[in-house]
Amino acid sequence: MEPLGMLIDFTECIGCGECVKACQKQNDLPGEYLETDLSFRNYTVVLEKEGIYYRKLCMHCLDPVCVSVCPVGAFTKTEKGPVLYDPDKCMGCRYCMIACPFGVPRYQWDRAVPVIAKCTFCSERVAAGGETACSWVCPMGATRMGERRHLLEIAHARIRRHPERYVNHVYGEYDAGGTSVLMLSSVPFEKLGFPTYLGNEPLPNLTWSVLSKIPNIILTGGILLGGLSWIINRRIQLEKGTLDQEGNRQEPKTGGGDD
Repeated sequence: MEPLGMLIDFTECIGCGECVKACQKQNDLPGEYLETDLSFRNYTVVLEKEGIYYRKLCMHCLDPVCVSVCPVGAFTKTEKGPVLYDPDKCMGCRYCMIACPFGVPRYQWDRAVPVIAKCTFCSERVAAGGETACSWVCPMGATRMGERRHLLEIAHARIRRHPERYVNHVYGEYDAGGTSVLMLSSVPFEKLGFPTYLGNEPLPNLTWSVLSKIPNIILTGGILLGGLSWIINRRIQLEKGTLDQEGNRQEPKTGGGDD
């Protein structure tokens, strides 16, 4: 199955906020809050900087690190693209918040049993053959949904036709191994606060490459510490005179004259 995606073209966004309102309605979020950062009340936000409007939301990574670090399997990556969260499985460790390179998952502190909150990619609408609420409502077509492969073709075609208009980078094509949400901008993404140092390899691969070395590190460290302990103990024994220079134990000397 060809994974789905969203293409957000910041150059076409007029900052109307209809995507935020549609998201709140779709997810039964309190609509009176229009914040400047992601929260449990806003799964997406529209911001302004460097003369353009731009959006922040869950990037729905192709190989999400939140899935790999969750110890109870509360996060899953679906075949169609969305990264979904199951609050019934969550134990509240918040490893996902620490691991996410985009700083997306947020904690819902105002509940007796807090849960993680983030964009769901309107999974129910998508499963029924529809599109995300934010792409459906956008009056300028700045956000559009479709097959990820097709959206990449559209994005690169726009850059080729208008190189003076766009940064030559489809954000999310390869970043952190690729994401389902793709972005175009006239302003460098790092100036808008998007991390551009993540590389092209999926982050779970990097995590595993470190974790897989831990047993060897422990074994090597144990050997080194054991050797160091032996050397220190031998020097102590030499100073006490209980060992000769060849390392053989000497019998303690006793007082008294000749027999």
